[in-house]
Amino acid sequence: MSNVTGALRRLIPSTARTRIMAWVLLLILAALLIVTAVTWRLLVRAADERMDAALESEVSEFEELTLAGVNRTTGEPFPDVEEMISDAIVYRAARPNEYFLGYVDGRFFDQCECTAAERASGEDSALVALADDRAFTDLVGRVTEPTSGRYHQAQLGDVRYRALPVRLDGDPSTGVIVAAFLADPEHAGANAVARLMLGVGAGTLLLATAAAWLAAGRILRPLHDVAETARGITDSDLSARIPMRAERRDDDLQDLICTVNSMLDRVESSFAAQRRFIDDAGHELRTPITIVRGHLEVLDPADPADIRDTLVLVDDELERMNRMVSDLLLLARSEQPTFLQPRPVDVEALTRAIAGQVAQLGDRDITLEAAATATCILDPQRITQAMVALCDNACHYTATGDRIIVGSRIADDTLRFWVRDTGPGISAEDQTRIFERFSRGTAGGNRTDGAGLGLSIVSAIAAAHGGRIDLNSVPGHGATFTIVMPAVIPAEGEDSWPES
Repeated sequence: MSNVTGALRRLIPSTARTRIMAWVLLLILAALLIVTAVTWRLLVRAADERMDAALESEVSEFEELTLAGVNRTTGEPFPDVEEMISDAIVYRAARPNEYFLGYVDGRFFDQCECTAAERASGEDSALVALADDRAFTDLVGRVTEPTSGRYHQAQLGDVRYRALPVRLDGDPSTGVIVAAFLADPEHAGANAVARLMLGVGAGTLLLATAAAWLAAGRILRPLHDVAETARGITDSDLSARIPMRAERRDDDLQDLICTVNSMLDRVESSFAAQRRFIDDAGHELRTPITIVRGHLEVLDPADPADIRDTLVLVDDELERMNRMVSDLLLLARSEQPTFLQPRPVDVEALTRAIAGQVAQLGDRDITLEAAATATCILDPQRITQAMVALCDNACHYTATGDRIIVGSRIADDTLRFWVRDTGPGISAEDQTRIFERFSRGTAGGNRTDGAGLGLSIVSAIAAAHGGRIDLNSVPGHGATFTIVMPAVIPAEGEDSWPES
């Protein structure tokens, strides 16, 4: 067995060229089969729709004839259901592969069989097969309302039919007129087209084999140069890019080069962002260190007041550094799976608890506008942290007595928490950057002494919940920050922990 496998590998080497050719041929074969199957199915469906339309037309004609209640030959009212069925079937001319059958009190109407046989060029075996099929008779012979369906007959194959029940005043008998189409003969054209497509496809596949072999060789020819260029890109130098061929920029190889170059652009941008982050963090941490060092250098050890003031300043700066480091660690943890501890929470109780907590942030008119009445799965501690940060931010950019409104709402399977203020608003320029790390708004108000990480943390909390934070603000008319997240409803039986 191993010798056979080795011989096959020698005859058909496992190279990129053969793999490309094999995949191309596989795709062509799959496409051929799919196109053939879809085409055949469309043709079959068209035939089915044509049969259904014809059956519907026949039944409509039968209804008109039977509702009139008058024999079209004699002009007299029908004496019984049998004559009504016989007249209706004789009046209609059947299409090829179409048959009309009549049933009275659940049995096949022999007179209809004879009449139909005369119209169908002698003893029609298909009509006889349907007439003698007891299962088909039981299926359609006693229907009480217009019925349509499909029936598989052992001799005829698939049969599509519509059955119309008929009654006549004064005659206790119940009749049924059936219009039936033999589907298999109607599908013969579609089957012939499918066989022709498969035959043509087989010849096309042979030609595609030779074309794929030649094309694969041409496509792979420049890969050596691409590999050499890629080897020159190192972790210390991300500026190099794979050169594009001038003659063709729309083939698969050039698309691969564009994709790799785009990836290198993103990687280089990511490294640049990391460097900017480190530089910004270093600058923010360097400032309090410089302040502390400067005051310590000019400290007068003999002056108790100077020592006390310096210690107060040092303590403030160390506290600011501690908050900054904690925020940076929090942002780093926001990308980890353990950042959130979600659980079922009473959203209304949580919203009211947040409103009560932020009411003590400052001398602002902080009010609760609405609270969603629902239980959702979320991390109440992180949501509270985000809402407190938004309210604290609003306090810094509003004046005494200004309104700050908090609330929550569920709509369209979305849970929203919002903080709205009546402050100076946020300019369009600031709106595009205030969620970036170490960014601060330029609006008036009491500027915070933080590092500009608060809104970044809020954005990270929203993202961790699978949501986002939206900002709606017009300069001079306040701002609304909205945490938008999916409203995840706990499964039945899970307990909720209301916030207090």
